[in-house]
Amino acid sequence: MRKKNIAVLGTGSDVGKSIVAAALCRSLADRGEKIAPFKSQNMSNNSGITPEGLEMGRAQIVQAEAARMVPHVDMNPILLKPTGEKQSQVILSGKVHGNLSAVEYHRQKSFYFQKACQAFDRLEQTCDRVVLEGAGSCAEVNLMPGDIVNFPMAEYAKADVVLVADIHRGGVFAQIIGTLACIPPKYRDMVKGFIINRFRGDIALFKDGVEWIETQTGKKVLGVLPWYSHFKIDAEDSVEIEACSNFTALRPGIPAIAVIRLPHIANFTDFHALAKIKGLQVAYIDRPDHLEKFKAVIIPGSKNTRADLEWLLRVFKTPLEDYVRSCGYIFGICGGYQMLGEFVDDPEGLEGRPGKTGALNLLPVQTVLKAPKTTTLSDFEWEGEKGSGYEIHMGSTTIQCGLPLLNILARNSTPCRDRDGCMEKNRKIAGTYIHGFFDSPRILSKWLGLIGLDLPCPDGDPASLKEKTYTLLKEHFESHVDLGTIL
Repeated sequence: MRKKNIAVLGTGSDVGKSIVAAALCRSLADRGEKIAPFKSQNMSNNSGITPEGLEMGRAQIVQAEAARMVPHVDMNPILLKPTGEKQSQVILSGKVHGNLSAVEYHRQKSFYFQKACQAFDRLEQTCDRVVLEGAGSCAEVNLMPGDIVNFPMAEYAKADVVLVADIHRGGVFAQIIGTLACIPPKYRDMVKGFIINRFRGDIALFKDGVEWIETQTGKKVLGVLPWYSHFKIDAEDSVEIEACSNFTALRPGIPAIAVIRLPHIANFTDFHALAKIKGLQVAYIDRPDHLEKFKAVIIPGSKNTRADLEWLLRVFKTPLEDYVRSCGYIFGICGGYQMLGEFVDDPEGLEGRPGKTGALNLLPVQTVLKAPKTTTLSDFEWEGEKGSGYEIHMGSTTIQCGLPLLNILARNSTPCRDRDGCMEKNRKIAGTYIHGFFDSPRILSKWLGLIGLDLPCPDGDPASLKEKTYTLLKEHFESHVDLGTIL
């Protein structure tokens, strides 16, 4: 017998919808239910790859892992990857469907909603219950007529709605009351209750607040989730990296690594493994002051490589050259790897206007952007150590005279004997297309050793570490939320 679907919607962006949905997936899976996560439309440059080599939002990959399910693109049929202020690459069912402006995409909303409903229907047939996630605020009045993620999708799924609010940012009472005031009565009736996220301090002191909310709304506060710091779940939004380092916050005597905060940064979860290492600081920077403070500088992935490269050349080119001469280490991932080379050529205008942009000229490689998009789960070897990650990139990079960095052993479970990346002969500068490069503990330890750091890395394989994290999330969630009432 099918069980009631649950939709986790929010009073705003980054209030904790993804985490609450992941916690529900793990809690219900541990109760013996077959659970599938679902988000009809994501907007994020932080994506991942399914076992079939298809692209989807990382949040639903995390939720699928929490539910002990294999990620599938029906869990996130539409992914929008912004390439600028008003344009996005549209990923439909895991493949590039085109580049559309916001206006063009809005005109085709009915088509995309139909595709989302078809994906939901297929997914629902495979499980006992679906946990849906909304996007942003579910009460954006101007966007509501074209909304295909929040209440319209929850209504199609016949789901109970749990509304998540964030007390840490302040105004939690207005968040909840204002959201209910902005939505029509039929949507208010779908809201079963509220989860208040990111509480700091003594929860007992919020008892009066809970009573006030319940009196004013006639709906139950299903839980108050305290702030947690003893585990970390991969995030989808880049909100966590918006604040760049002012350098004075770096603790003296503790080694630090800088990640350049590109304007169109992608796949910033590449650096979560680094951030978990005790005795190491990871700072996001958007200006080149005091690069000498860092053991290494990393150039991350980008959703608009040439635009970000032009910014990088204006702001960082000379400081990075000085940093290299002073024996600093530079590492590039995906778009960052391309930027380290001699040029990036986009003859077909895949990222904007066609043309060629001279790059940093720190690695002897040349890049040409071209379709189709490479999307693979990749197993690799680096000087005797094995790891796994994923590739998401347009085009190819050729080495002119340097040494390849990695041996690729398999892509999407198919064995192969390819090479990837490049390392400069003095081993100070290197780059790779592999996202998740640091997620394999032995690879991470080897790279830290290369830059002169002897720090303990987490024991165990990445899958075991993730399982432990999802267990901690479930325990935290169930300790503070009335799961019985939600069900």
